[in-house]
Parts: sequence; C-alpha cells; structure tokens
Amino acid sequence: MPDITPLADGLARSTSRRGFLARASRLLALAAGGTAVTALVKPGDADAFHFCGHIYTTDSCPHPTGLPRIDANGYPLRASDGHPVDDLGRPVDGHGQPLDDAGKPMLDPDGRPLPPARRSRVCEHAVATRIDKPARVDGAWYRCCGGHVRKLVDCCTYTRNRINGDAALTGYCYAGRRVYCVMYYDTKIPC
Repeated sequence: MPDITPLADGLARSTSRRGFLARASRLLALAAGGTAVTALVKPGDADAFHFCGHIYTTDSCPHPTGLPRIDANGYPLRASDGHPVDDLGRPVDGHGQPLDDAGKPMLDPDGRPLPPARRSRVCEHAVATRIDKPARVDGAWYRCCGGHVRKLVDCCTYTRNRINGDAALTGYCYAGRRVYCVMYYDTKIPC
C-alpha cells in the first residue's frame, strides 16, 4: 500500500476540519477499495452527528429543548425557529409567559394563565448547576450554515473532563478553564 501521509498532511493544512474529514474518508475508501467506508462520513451528513459546523467532538451543553441554540446573550432558543424558551423548554413571550402552539398564553385546567418559569443563561446557569462549578463563555468560532454565519460557542469551566466524559480541551478557554460543552448562535449575517 502506498504511503499517503504526505497527502493527508497537505489536506489537513489546507482545509477546514470538516473538509479534511470528508476528503480523508474518501481517501480511506479508495485505499480500502470499497464503498462501505464512504457511507460513514459524507460531507452533508456531518450535520446529523451534531449541528452545522460541529461534528460531535464535544457534546451539546444542557439545553431545555435539545440542540443548544442560544441568543446573543446566552439564553435558550428553540432550535427549529429561534423562538425564546424558558428553562422548562416552553416557548415564552417578552414577559416570560409560557405560550401554547398557537402563540397564546398557556392555561391551567381552570383557565388561568400558567406562571412563568425561570429563563436563564445556558452556560452560566445550566452547566454551572449541573457540575457545581462556575462556567462561562470563552471561546468561539464561526461557520456558514444555511446561508448565514453561525457562531459556535464554547462553555468553559475548571474541569478535566468534557460533558461527554473524555478529556477536556485546552486552548479555547482562558485562565486555566477548559471546554466543557458547546452551543451555537445563528446570526443574521449572510454567507
């Protein structure tokens, strides 16, 4: 088998991580002489592993609706449409009042509006509460997703392990903190 190390090194230096992984998987498929490996990582399928621009090396921060979409201030949003949600995952209006699917205030069985729940920052509250350590947003990077710039955000804390249990990354955080989990913010900037 030919030595493909120089080719792989050149690809790694000249492309993004996502592009490198797509090209490396194709190269691996050619080297293996089969098509089964190409089914493992297709360029468009990387979104399915986590969210656009991030291929699941560090898991999502705890979020009331699943995918860790946040607003510019770090508060949770529903991933499908960017609507604000409370810590229980319910859509809310500008006053924190929970809303039903029709956008009307949610009511209890007696017809009274349900009380608002807390709406707190994902990193500084949900993560810090989960691990009982202070957490803060430190690092970020950007990708083009769905025609707009997406800001991928690192939630950092003083821990040796990430949320998914493996070793926490250094280099993206400040003051000795390490990446614990990731979130994202969709900007309105076209790309």
